[in-house]
Amino acid sequence: MPEYLAPGVVVEETSFRQKTIEGVSTSTTAYVGPTRFGPQSGEPTLLTSFSEFERIYGGLDQLQFTGETASHNYLAHAVRCYFEEGGKRLYVARVVNQTIGQASADVGDSPSVMTLRARHPGDAGNFTVTLIFKLGENKLGETPRDPTQPLSPDTVPVLRGLRDGDIVLARSGSPAGELELYQVEDFISDGRNTHRLVSAVPESPEQPLELDQFATVHPLTVSVITSALGRFASELSWEDLNFRNEHSQSFFSVFRAEPADLPTQLYAPLEVLVDPNAQLEAVADLVSLASLANAAVASPERSILDGLNDPDSTDTARSVRIPLTGGSDGDRVTATEYEGDEDHPKTGLKSLEDLEEISIIAAPGSSHSTGVDTGTDVWRLLIAHCERMRYRVAVLDSQNDQLITEVRANRSTIDTTRAGLYYPWVQIADPVTERDIYLPPSGFVTGIFARNDIERGVHKAPANEVLRLAKSLQININTSQQEVLNPDGVNVIRFFEGRGFRLWGARTTTSDPEWKYMNVRRYFAYLERSIEKGTQWAVFENNGRTLWSNVRSTIEDFLFNEWKEDHLAGATPEQAFFVRCDRSTMTQNDIDNGRMICLIGVAPLRPAEFVIFRIGQKTADSSD
Repeated sequence: MPEYLAPGVVVEETSFRQKTIEGVSTSTTAYVGPTRFGPQSGEPTLLTSFSEFERIYGGLDQLQFTGETASHNYLAHAVRCYFEEGGKRLYVARVVNQTIGQASADVGDSPSVMTLRARHPGDAGNFTVTLIFKLGENKLGETPRDPTQPLSPDTVPVLRGLRDGDIVLARSGSPAGELELYQVEDFISDGRNTHRLVSAVPESPEQPLELDQFATVHPLTVSVITSALGRFASELSWEDLNFRNEHSQSFFSVFRAEPADLPTQLYAPLEVLVDPNAQLEAVADLVSLASLANAAVASPERSILDGLNDPDSTDTARSVRIPLTGGSDGDRVTATEYEGDEDHPKTGLKSLEDLEEISIIAAPGSSHSTGVDTGTDVWRLLIAHCERMRYRVAVLDSQNDQLITEVRANRSTIDTTRAGLYYPWVQIADPVTERDIYLPPSGFVTGIFARNDIERGVHKAPANEVLRLAKSLQININTSQQEVLNPDGVNVIRFFEGRGFRLWGARTTTSDPEWKYMNVRRYFAYLERSIEKGTQWAVFENNGRTLWSNVRSTIEDFLFNEWKEDHLAGATPEQAFFVRCDRSTMTQNDIDNGRMICLIGVAPLRPAEFVIFRIGQKTADSSD
């Protein structure tokens, strides 16, 4: 009860309505597997389109594992299929083998001065970095000398718009003199701040130099273009970066090895390794490089500085192309990499454990016959992950080129309510090889799960849905063959003349008949998670009749709405569900130990898996 310590009118806000439960999302998906590029540890970022995946993880181009021919990038194809089939939200946990290589290039005569390196390991890191240097406007001007100082001349040179640490090119003697590289230094003279220039040559005896020795001073900026390799290569560019380390748009800040923000870590594929005390020397090495873009000119030894000295020079004359080399995809990943590491930062499946919103998980390509095994090891890891996380289901891929007997044999090795097995592989047109290839079904199936949840709801079985990208199937399944697979919980993709390719099964891989349908398993996960999140307000409330009544009313309102939406069986709410939270569900020992126990019963709708019409003959004069 609030305290009232002084007389007066007190207005208090109170609520006369029950707490409400909001249904959680069930369509957020996660994939785990190898990609061409991208972060391989830490919490994955949320993707909402395939273009985001391409920019971060390197696109559809093939993977090149050590000692193997190029293999299809199954996870990237699955991401494309997921969004084409109607998926909206996706996380990707990249897994790599420790033998993977990271591309780099040393710049200058001393390798320790500066290294350009791909931000992430992988063969896609062997891209080309183009640096285009530019001169800004002359920043050297004059200002009247302080009249209290009886010195001549009447004006003194000053720098306008430059700060301590800026790297500039200055002409000494006359405006027609040669440009040399300097760094601006702040110092105090006559009681006020002013500037002078530090030579790029460390052993120069004349540094620092006063401004009156120079005719012009121009800030030096650089534009960076990265040109990725691959069938769908695209260029990324950063315009007019300066070289002051503290500036947010500095060459050294944007491409620092440990970026200050997440967008830089995700979208800047390059990092620059340099000693902070040798940045001026590093820039001097860059502008003295012979431009690789100038191979056709008369003087192949022409440097960037020569191009900057020429006011009519082109971007080509002021650019240098630096190829990064040494990147590789390493050995093919194993089940150990899929499992991941719990140490910070987490990897593999472990990195997905802190993301509560994920409801569907898959490992596209892990079941390929040249993969880690026949896929069953990764199956078990996915199932263990879903059992541990409670509110997730796994979409399992059959192995490619498997016969029906082989699929049934593999299926017999697992028994869980939190996974569904899908068969066979699906043919699509590959934009990379420009040939037809077969893909594991998980990319299509998870997209259909998400589409079904968004358009109909998680209560509806994710089956009898069209595969939008499918051209054919690796094996065409007929009704007789499905009659063998369906009782074993193998969900089949079938072709129907005039109706296209359809997902024709919605069973889990369990022997428990109570949980044999995927929509029932997922719908209960939805109810449990929604109720858990929507009743967090009850924790540490007084464990008595008022709390029990409020909790009971909150859950009843939520389930009543589910019944009204025709998500539950029963002609009345009493037939559809019950909620009990009183002395009949708790003992005194439970109450003494702080436990409030609520018993909830729900009657779910099961799919009409077998639609049966019984037709018989009748006579014309029959009364029935």
